[in-house]
Parts: sequence; C-alpha cells; structure tokens
Amino acid sequence: MHPLPDARGGAAGIAVDRAVDESAPVPSATVTLVEGASFTICGPSGDIGGSSVEGVFVGDTRICSRFELAIDGEPVEALSLATRSPWSACFAGRSLDRRLLVLRDVWVGQGMRIDLRIRNLAHEPRNAEVRLRVGADLAELFSVKKGVAPVERVPCEVEDGALRFLRDGGRRGAIVRASPQAAVDAAGTLVWTIELDPGTTWHGCVELRAVRGGAEVRPTYPCGTQPDLAPTTARRLGWRRAFPRLDTDAPGLARAVARAEEDLAALRIVDPGHPEDVLVAAGAPWYMTLFGRDSILTSWMALLLDPNLAIGTARALARMQGTTTDADSGEQPGRILHEVRFSRGPSLALAAGDIDYGSTDATPLFVLLVHELWRWGAPLEEIRALLPAVDAALGWMEGPGDPDGDGYLEYGPAGPNGRANQGWKDSQDAVSFADGRLAEPPLALVEVQAYAYAAWRAGAALAALAGDGEAAAHRTERAAALQERFERDFWMPERRAFALALDGAKQPVDAIASNMGHCLWTGIVADHDKAAAVAEWLLSPELFSGWGIRTLATSMGRYSPLSYHNGSVWPHDTAICAAGLRRAGFPEASMRVALGLLAAAEALDGRLPELFAGLTPDEVPVPVRYPTSCSPQAWASAAPLLLLRTALGLEPDVPAGRVEVDPVLPPGATALRLADVPLAGTRVSIEVDGDALAVRGLPRGLALIRPSA
Repeated sequence: MHPLPDARGGAAGIAVDRAVDESAPVPSATVTLVEGASFTICGPSGDIGGSSVEGVFVGDTRICSRFELAIDGEPVEALSLATRSPWSACFAGRSLDRRLLVLRDVWVGQGMRIDLRIRNLAHEPRNAEVRLRVGADLAELFSVKKGVAPVERVPCEVEDGALRFLRDGGRRGAIVRASPQAAVDAAGTLVWTIELDPGTTWHGCVELRAVRGGAEVRPTYPCGTQPDLAPTTARRLGWRRAFPRLDTDAPGLARAVARAEEDLAALRIVDPGHPEDVLVAAGAPWYMTLFGRDSILTSWMALLLDPNLAIGTARALARMQGTTTDADSGEQPGRILHEVRFSRGPSLALAAGDIDYGSTDATPLFVLLVHELWRWGAPLEEIRALLPAVDAALGWMEGPGDPDGDGYLEYGPAGPNGRANQGWKDSQDAVSFADGRLAEPPLALVEVQAYAYAAWRAGAALAALAGDGEAAAHRTERAAALQERFERDFWMPERRAFALALDGAKQPVDAIASNMGHCLWTGIVADHDKAAAVAEWLLSPELFSGWGIRTLATSMGRYSPLSYHNGSVWPHDTAICAAGLRRAGFPEASMRVALGLLAAAEALDGRLPELFAGLTPDEVPVPVRYPTSCSPQAWASAAPLLLLRTALGLEPDVPAGRVEVDPVLPPGATALRLADVPLAGTRVSIEVDGDALAVRGLPRGLALIRPSA
C-alpha cells in the first residue's frame, strides 16, 4: 500500500537499506482513537508525549504533541482502559497516594474533548492541585510518521483563559479551552485547585480545537454537549444497526466479520465538500484519507454491508479524476487518483487537498467498481452518472497508461513523488527477479494486466448499457487480445507460474509472488492447467504460511518473513487469492486459505492488521505483527467480508436477472445464516444448513442460480 520497506537480507544475501520513508513504529502499548480525518495516539494512561508518534491529529497536522495530567505534581497511575468505540475511550487511574480516582473520558472528532472526573475515595476531605501540561509542534503528519518531526514547540499565548498555539500569523494552530476555567500560563499549563469532601467528584472538560486558515474548526464533540447525541455518532450507530446479521459455526468467521463492521464504521469519512457521500479511508493512524485502490477494493468487499459506501467512493473518485497533464502530481486525463492529502488551507474538503495520481492500478479498478455496483443493483441513475468517468478511465488505459502502445498498462521510473513502484506493492524493492535483482522500469505488473482485462470486459458491458454497440465491441476485442497476449508473455513454463511483471526490456520478472492469485480473481487466466499450476503455487509451503499467502515465495532472493512486501502476509491479498481460487474452480483450496486467515484473525482478537510476518504457526503460535502496520486498516478490515462472500459463492447480476449462490463452507463448518444483505434496493437473507440452501427476499424478476446443483 505504501512505500515502507525495512532492512533485511534475502535468501541470496541481497542487502536492502532501510528506506528513509518507513514509518516510525507505533508502540504496542499506545491507544489509537480515530474519527473521520482526525485521530489521536496516546499512552495507556491517556497522556500524550510518551513516544515520538503520539499526538492529536486533524487534517494531517499534529495539533497537540503533549498532554500530561498530574495530581499534586505527580503523574497519574494508569489502572485500566475501556474503549467505547473507535473514537471514544475511558481511562481510569489514581493519584500517587491512592486516595483519588481519576477518570478521563476522551472523544476524538475534528479535535479532541476530554472529560475529567476526580473522586475522593478517602473518608476525609482532600484538596488537590490538578495540573495539565499541553504542548503543540504543529508537525506535518508525514514528518511524525517518519520520526523526523521538529523538536521545536510552538510558543504558547494566553488569551481569555485559553491556550493558543499558532503559526503563520494565526492562520494555523490549536486552541485549548477548559471548563471550569483554569489558571493558565504561557508555559502551556492549566491548573485547577480543587476541594473534595469524602466520596464527592469534581468535573472538568477540556477542548482541543484546530485552527485552519485562521478559523477554528468546531470539534465533533464540544464541551457542554452530550456526545451520544452528536450527529456523527447517530449516523454511525444507525449505519451499524443496518448491518447484515451473521450466525455461523464457521471457526472465527462471525467474530472477524463483526470486527470488520466495527472498524469500517470508524474508517468512514465524509467529504465536507460533498456531505451526501460517505467514503472509506485507507487506515489508521497514518492514512485517514481517500485512496484510490485501497478505497475501491475496500468498498467493493463491503458491498455485503452497504453499497452506498462504494457509490460514495466512486462518485468522489470520478469528481477528482484527472483532466490535464501534470508531471508533479502524475495527473493525466482519465487517471484515477492514488491519494488525497490535506493542504494547510482552511478547508478539509477533499478537492481542496493535495492530490497524488501516482498509481497504475486505481484506474482499471475504478471501472471494476462501477461495473460491480451495476451488477449489485445500484440505481441506474447512479451508474449512468458515472459512465463518462468510466469512458475517461478506459481512455487513459488506452492512452497515457500504455505509453508504448503494446497493450499493457505500465509505469516508468520514479517521478517527483519518489514512488518507485505504482502497484499495490509500492515499496522500492517490491519488484525483483528470483535471484534478488531489482527489475528495471518501465514495468508492467501481472495483477494490473488482470485488472485491465476485467476493466475492458466491464467497460464493454457498461457501453452496451449506454447503447454504444461500437464501444462495446471495441472493448470486448481489447479484452480478448489482452488475454491472449498475457498468457503468452507472462507465462513461465519452466516455473509453471506467471511472472511478477515484464521489465523495461519486456522480459519476464521471474519471481514467484502472490500477485498471480489476483489473475485468478479477475478471470484473465483462461487455461485451466495454468490456473491449476497457480493454485498449486498458492497452496505450496513456499507461499502459504498457514496463516495466509506470503507476498513472495521463500526461495526467492529477496524473501524475508519480516519484510513489507517480500514475504509478509497481507490479509486483503490473501482474501483476493482465496476468491480467485474459488472462481478458478478450486473451492476446497479456497476454503483452506480462508480458514488460515480466519485463524489469524482469531489469534489477533478478531482484527486483521494491514500485514503480518510470513512465519508459520509452528514457528510462532500467533501471527507476528509488522511494527508499522496500520490497524485498523481498510482493506484488511474488509478481508473477512470477501471471505464470507467467497464461502457463499455470492455473485449477483441484477441486470441479467440472476443471483448466483453456491455455498462451500470452511472445513468444520456446517451452517451459516446471513440476514438482511442489501441487494437491488431490498434486503435478502441466505441460509445454509449442510447441503441445503434457502434464499429469501429476492426481488421479483431475479432468479436464484446454484451452479453446482
């Protein structure tokens, strides 16, 4: 997803320098709370400042880098933590003399609110000084992420009882207010002197507000309001109440799906410029913004929960689709963005941010998302409104995306953004030969050609919807020609596998990697023998760790189980491979992979991180987390939803008047009931009991198809 490789040596002794842009690790003891484009990373006591990555972040700026509570000059002893939601938690502690219970209720959203409750546990009166030290460095998010944030703090000014940390003539910064009003000083300290009778409680509230463009950003949960009644909370709770209900004995599946629902609720963002659209951010803590491939694949997997997430994502990407050529951002006509970052301006609207177009796969994936929405029964007016963007995307694929006109999507050397690779494995050493040599650009990635094939087919179907028979025929021909050329140029008969890529000399990059599993998912592999060979590789000890499918086979020169893209396991990648195995006709293999990933989720309290080490359960009995892995991370969170859909064999095709359901449950499972699945504007329930299948609520005109029956 992001260029964060680490130091390692491969099987052939290939040494790789630590990348300067690798994330600083988020210590395992820290707590991350996230809501929209805001998040906080703090210690287990609720204090901020214990590590270089801690802080309160709004719009890619750390508005608070220090927040330390003391009672009578001593830090509060942490006792316990209760997380109420992804954006709210209660921290319990006590004073050094153990006579005061200290509770901190924290809510994150466009800033942060902290409710303080201090209770006298003693049988005699107790006086106390409550001191809160606050600091801000206004560091850019990526400086914090890389561990190179400036040491210098922003000077504090005191005005009307508030602490003000401002730069650029007051145009950006943070303001801290408290109720009841505290004594404040220019050192950034708030002080209350309180008197407590036995058993009584003192209440206080502290509010951190961001300043952007000279204006204060109103927090989602301001002091003096009831957090449970905030519109954002109500919307999220309402969204979660509408989720399908799953009941199954498939090991780990129900828990993983429930955690996916909770995490995706936290990762939803609303574009202030278009509040009607709900989108999905890529992941916490560092990527709480719209991404191309990440948001597309996540919302595609989440169609089981709510198609509106995919509709909002598609509309947002269409609005920001490239219209001109810009070498700095990588923008080209028809190209779909890679990511959006918030500028220093006053607005948090996506269109006001800095847009990077440096990916080669987001554009064909966008076409697939629109087509899948159509198949899922999205309103025709929504689909028709997106057709011009589909046409422009396919135009990019035939034009700038294929600069030498050979029919393959490819990318050249690193551009101004410094990204060496533009596929989902975008770290600088992610594309290498079997002996460890890095492949020279321009590069045509294997999975990107698979996406392109599916996009041409999808584009043909959408052209037929629009009544453009000529475009439909042209796109069908493009897909067929690409498929034929692909199986000829990418297939390596001596390895019985598809090459990871074609290099600048059009030679196969012969590394064995998980990428070829995506080719099974899109259907570009027409030859059953070749598909069977890919399936054999995916289930081999070289790629399948027992928890999931490694990104690179163990015999490859750059393999390391603790790498970012060269031997680790990425849940979304494994789930796509499982879906590909099912599509290619290998259901038992698909469910074996699914069972391994669900076991990994179960060992990690139900939540799958962005990636984890490619070690086997025999080596370490739990998945080993990658130190800079995002969690929750969107497409990892959505991976169990794709496993569920794969197990059900659920393939709607509303325009064709059919819905395929062909269940194959994981080993050990006998029953599954999924109620209230959104489909074609209604709700459908699917029940599997042994070999029996019942589907209820299908709209009139849709036929149930069970291919294996």
